Amino acid sequence: MAVVLIAGGSSGIGLAALRAFRERGDDVFLADIDEERARIAIGEPGAGRADWLKCDLTRPDASKAAVEGALAAFGRIDCVFANAGILESAPLQEWTPERWEKSLALNLSMPFYLAQAAAPALAKSDNSSIIFTASTGALRGHAGMPAYHATKAGLLGLCRALADELAPQGTRVNCLLPGWIDTPFNDGFWRFQNDRAEAERALLRQIPMGRQGAPEDVAGTVLFLASSAARYITGTSIVVDGGYTAV
Repeated sequence: MAVVLIAGGSSGIGLAALRAFRERGDDVFLADIDEERARIAIGEPGAGRADWLKCDLTRPDASKAAVEGALAAFGRIDCVFANAGILESAPLQEWTPERWEKSLALNLSMPFYLAQAAAPALAKSDNSSIIFTASTGALRGHAGMPAYHATKAGLLGLCRALADELAPQGTRVNCLLPGWIDTPFNDGFWRFQNDRAEAERALLRQIPMGRQGAPEDVAGTVLFLASSAARYITGTSIVVDGGYTAV
C-alpha cells in the first residue's frame, strides 16, 4: 500500500480523497490548518493509518515541515496531493496586495514548495506521483476572481514543467481540474453574486449532467492518478466537471 501526503484534507475534496485512500489501505498524512476538523478526519475508521500536522500552508517553510512529518510518521512518501486552496471574490479595485499575495501563496506557491520538498523522498518510490488540484477555473474566467483564475491557470504550467523535470526519477505530475463541486469552498463566489438563487439556476443550466458534483465524485480520479494504472500519465490535466467545459 502507498503512503500519501495530503495538503488540505480536512473537508471537501481533500477529505473525500483521504477517506478513499484509507479505505483501500493506504496510509495518509494530513497537513492542514484546521485542527478540529483534521483531528476528526484522521480519527475516522479506515484500513490505512492516518496522522497529521497543523500547518499554515501559506508559509513556505510549512511544506518542508509537512514532508518531514510524513516521513517521520510512515517512513516514506509515494504520493503528494496538493489540494489546499482559497477562493476569494471582490471587485477589482478592492483587491489589496495582501489579499492577492495570500491567494498566490496558497494556490500556487504552496504546490511548488511542496513538490520541491517531497521530490527526494518520491524518488525512492517505485510508483511516485504529485497531484495538484487546479480547477476548471484554469480554463474559464469569472468576474471578481482574478487571483483564483490566475493561480489555477499557473498550476497547469507548473505541472508541465515539473512533469518534464521529475520524469527521469520516475515521479509523475498531473493536475486535477474539478468543476463545480458543492462545498463551502465556493461560498466566496456565491457571495459575489447579486442573486445567488438565480446564479445557481443559471449555473446548473450550463452543466450537461444538471447538478453540481460532490467531493466523492472527484476522489476516484485522485486515486486513479496515484495508482499504478496511471504509470504512463504525466504532465496532463484531467477534468471532472459533469460536462461543464465541454459545451
